[in-house]
Amino acid sequence: MKVMLGVSGGVDSSVAALLLQRAGHEVEGLFMQNWEDDGQSGPCTADADRKDALAVCGRLGLPFHVRNFAAEYWRDVFEHFLSEYRAGRTPNPDVLCNREIKFKTFLDEARALGAEKIATGHYARVDRRDGHYRLLRALDTAKDQTYFLHALGQQQLAATLFPVGEIEKTQVRELARTAALPTHAKKDSTGICFIGERDFRRFLARYIPARPGEMRTPEGALVGQHQGTMYYTLGQRNGLGIGGRQGRSGEPWYVVGKDVSANVLYVAQGGESHWLQSRRATAHAPSWVAGAAPSTPFRCTAKTRYRQADQACEVHVEADRVEVRFDDPQRAVTPGQSVVFYAGEACLGGAVIAATDAPFGGLAPMPAGT
Repeated sequence: MKVMLGVSGGVDSSVAALLLQRAGHEVEGLFMQNWEDDGQSGPCTADADRKDALAVCGRLGLPFHVRNFAAEYWRDVFEHFLSEYRAGRTPNPDVLCNREIKFKTFLDEARALGAEKIATGHYARVDRRDGHYRLLRALDTAKDQTYFLHALGQQQLAATLFPVGEIEKTQVRELARTAALPTHAKKDSTGICFIGERDFRRFLARYIPARPGEMRTPEGALVGQHQGTMYYTLGQRNGLGIGGRQGRSGEPWYVVGKDVSANVLYVAQGGESHWLQSRRATAHAPSWVAGAAPSTPFRCTAKTRYRQADQACEVHVEADRVEVRFDDPQRAVTPGQSVVFYAGEACLGGAVIAATDAPFGGLAPMPAGT
């Protein structure tokens, strides 16, 4: 079939192109430029990535397309990203970027170019069971990216291939090397989706001006000054600038809460402080891979951040509200991030964390009898 591959200029999408071609598909590459860079906040690698993507397509003899989706990215991803930070939450732009750009805008453009399916270099798998498509963890669980793909639904999964989800990362590098792909030794990219690796505080300050304020302990003691509550996230240790000078000597400090309206950042010593612990969280705007939530309540495992090990929990769903009750206390569950649900190797979906029962989490008590 004709497959439009999102070529990023990285080794994963390069090997995805190779695997698709070897499987006999008619493959074309499309490079998405989704950020208009002005060079003010550090290097953006889009131009180098485009050249690498073109070189890979040239090596494999694939037609190459370039499309600029910067306006769509700004409207559908970045404006939400900024509004969340202004509100004191910590958003995950990769989740929204996947849903709105890579598997919506890109998918629409691929179809306009005559493609039957799209493909990307994500580490994930798709299968079909009992008439429904399932989003499955990658074979290489250390590289699995289903956390960032949980907002995809049946239409997107029906139209998508994930070639590298079936192999280990070490095999990806070896395939790229033996095929003499120019990206075989290229470092994996990190940073904000399509914006890249930058000094994050400096970058964010371009859009949300710094607003210095007080840094206090939960008991009210003044221990320092912050540069703006939006620059910090729960559980953060680095960049506080107070070391062990205050309180119990030698204990590092961590962000445990934010009062955006009063412009106060709350910090406490000890990475496992009770100020960071929660057993319950509420979330909103759920997305379910199957199109609807499982029968509620249901038990599953969940992640509240990408690299976290699976955590056992019970989930209650009521319309657009999700209540998650963890079997064990969870550290630094952060409003704005995603809680993503799993049943074994299958990703069920996820939702955006709104509040927790941690001391600064803002979770209202559950109704009596629940």
